[in-house]
Amino acid sequence: MLVPIAAAFLLFLLINAVTVAAFALDKRRSHAGAWRIPEARLLWFAALGGSPGAFWARRRFRHKTRKQPFVGRLQMIAMVQVGVVAGLVFAFAF
Repeated sequence: MLVPIAAAFLLFLLINAVTVAAFALDKRRSHAGAWRIPEARLLWFAALGGSPGAFWARRRFRHKTRKQPFVGRLQMIAMVQVGVVAGLVFAFAF
């Protein structure tokens, strides 16, 4: 039972690290005027479980903080993820 939980936690850490790195790279490229990471890709990283990393990176790097509809889409992804986790906790706790 602990092995799947540990594997899921490691995957969670990995996708969040990738998400933070993508935001940092996109911010660096925006200052350099270089090719940017598409917003859709940043949102996919968040949707795959990297939303905590995305919110942290947005604040840390001051990147994509006022950009609409990006902010709204990221918030929607996070709300869906919180709902899924709450549903799973409720389903397996009772």
